[in-house]
Amino acid sequence: MPVTLKDVALRAGVSRSAVSRTFTEGASVSPKTRAKVEKAAADLGYAPSALASALSTGRTKLIGLVVSNFHNPIFLEIFDRFTIGLQERGLRPLLVNLTGETDPQASVRMLRQYSVDGVIIASSTLPPSFAGAFREAGLPVVHSFGRWTSAPETHVVGIDNRECGRMAARTLVARGYERVAFLGGPEAATSTQDRLAGFLEGLEAAPLRGVTTSFAEAYTFEAGRAEMQRLLAAGPLPDAFFGGDDVLSIGALSALREAGMDVPGDLGIIGLNDMQIAGWQNIDLTTIRQPVTAIIDASIELALATIDDPDRLPEARLFPCRIVERGTLRPLATGPD
Repeated sequence: MPVTLKDVALRAGVSRSAVSRTFTEGASVSPKTRAKVEKAAADLGYAPSALASALSTGRTKLIGLVVSNFHNPIFLEIFDRFTIGLQERGLRPLLVNLTGETDPQASVRMLRQYSVDGVIIASSTLPPSFAGAFREAGLPVVHSFGRWTSAPETHVVGIDNRECGRMAARTLVARGYERVAFLGGPEAATSTQDRLAGFLEGLEAAPLRGVTTSFAEAYTFEAGRAEMQRLLAAGPLPDAFFGGDDVLSIGALSALREAGMDVPGDLGIIGLNDMQIAGWQNIDLTTIRQPVTAIIDASIELALATIDDPDRLPEARLFPCRIVERGTLRPLATGPD
């Protein structure tokens, strides 16, 4: 039979209410009583009921984690780090797989049914209005990897995707590429729109011979590969691509190598994210590193602060990115000694 609160009380020689207070955050209990109860619980292998705790405190310690694209390996890394970060803080993630879904109402209804304490939306493609639906429903919400704005309606933690586009443009121009292209994800995705806008801004003053754009159907390896195969068939190709995401860039790289093209000998590619496989020896993708761990830690911190203070004003937190040099772009030209 499972060990009960009554068993712990008998073993410790205290009342059941003393045991309950010992395992209730913020409740008053003397150090002597706490030590006796904790020893008795350890001896018996007792663990307090999460359900009973929720009934007494009004907190379930459940955090809804809404993820929009499990087909992109970067989100498996993100999910791993989010779950570890939440569990380390005594919280439990309730995962919502939103792949292919853009209406927030079903997710709002489900998470309210589970009485989650708060919600974190981990998506770089969903518009700000998606997170807004959770706020309107009275749920503390943070949009992680969301679209930056100077006047957010909900908390946003992420990167400046427009600046990342400008970084990619400056990197390609500095290496002497004259015909460049943007290969983005879905055209309607906010991340695609912002990365393209920044890329074009960064090229405005550059002495180029051509700039083209194209879009894959999704942020997946297969979509990036299929779009590059289409571009190969249409020809001719530019000198270099800014792939608006690592997984798209890796898919494009696969198609190019299958067609017998050398990267960076025949053309160059730069991605964005610095997902783990981008650094694998057989891929070796030059990319823009997004500080995923810092974004996740800040998202959890902000979610907890908002749960404690539901009237906290929305804020946007931006984290800087940096270029990770690998092997898919030609090196910077060096002048004479």
